Amino acid sequence: MESQGKNSSTMLRILLCLGASHLLNDLLQAVLTASYPVIKTELGMSFAEIGLITLVYQIAASVFQPVVGLFFDRHPMPNSLWVATTFTTIGIIGLAISPNIYWMLPSVFIIGVGSSTLHPEASRIASLASGGKRGLAQAIFQVGGNIGSSLGPLLVAIIVAPNGRSSILWFLLFAVLAYMVARPVSQWFADYLTRAKRDHIRMAVSNERPLSVGGTIWALVVLTILIFSKYIYMASLTNYYTFYLIEQFGVSVQFSQICLFTFLAATAIGTFVGGPVGDKIGRKYVIWISILGTAPFSLFMPYVSLWPTILLSFCAGFMLSSAFPAILLYAQELLPYRLGLISGLFYGFAFGVAGIASAVLGQYIDIYGLKEVYDFCAYMPLLGLVAALLPTLKKS
Repeated sequence: MESQGKNSSTMLRILLCLGASHLLNDLLQAVLTASYPVIKTELGMSFAEIGLITLVYQIAASVFQPVVGLFFDRHPMPNSLWVATTFTTIGIIGLAISPNIYWMLPSVFIIGVGSSTLHPEASRIASLASGGKRGLAQAIFQVGGNIGSSLGPLLVAIIVAPNGRSSILWFLLFAVLAYMVARPVSQWFADYLTRAKRDHIRMAVSNERPLSVGGTIWALVVLTILIFSKYIYMASLTNYYTFYLIEQFGVSVQFSQICLFTFLAATAIGTFVGGPVGDKIGRKYVIWISILGTAPFSLFMPYVSLWPTILLSFCAGFMLSSAFPAILLYAQELLPYRLGLISGLFYGFAFGVAGIASAVLGQYIDIYGLKEVYDFCAYMPLLGLVAALLPTLKKS
């Protein structure tokens, strides 16, 4: 009994370190986009050049993730989180000192590679260290990322905006913290790999694929549609919510930022709740409830006044964000021997959809207006109906 309690304590410590690693990684990743106004002004860049920077970053941060995940599935490395932090650190230094776009592009590419390295591998380690509570493990890991993404722009506003681009170097302190919190994970994973080699076991949560090849492909297609619907609507709120509030209700920039943080806080809470609930009632039902359950809030939002809009955005963020842990875990259970590949594939696809959706929505807003695009995006959660087509997996 004492040994079991000690093991549970160790697992929780590893999961908290993974969540902290995700927080620090996503905080450093968020420095790039949050610093765009400063970078544009100091280097005299056009919007087209800013768009090129975004494209290069998105390619590195999304397309490479499944490749990196598959590589680590076949060649696991205890120090993989340190490798990810090293890439991000080099990129952050380049972001602060690059004299022109020709140096800036390799820097943002390296930052993206850091993200591609951390997400699939850390997500896989979280599953292996879950002790059977995989939903809780993914929730802890992903909430760290949500918090980091929220803190990044806030810290850039405090540190970089008043002091110039060179002050981005202060964020290297967070990189040092990232190395520190990754050390216990590296030690635990090295021990795990040693035990796995000694006992001749495969690094998987289950010993068999729950569906046929055709059934697995069908389920992955349905999950892809769900990711598509979730991240298009999330992109509309994450990138344009402040502009919507300012245009519709005449609020100040500061108040609109507070409303955005309220929405982001809701996504963090929803992520944390969605994982453990999926452990209890099943991933499929959480996916169904969270995405389709967002529709009433999204559909009403364009037709109400300011305070109901803030409340509905909180509810929509909470409901929608609870879906991703369940989607990721459902996909991992489809291919239990490819945890890294699946993690990289779904994180990469999510990043890619969010990036492309942000660009496309911006173009449509210029043409049709903010209100019309928001009215359209409100219907995206209705695609959650396809969750009914997901097969129910056996409970392992």
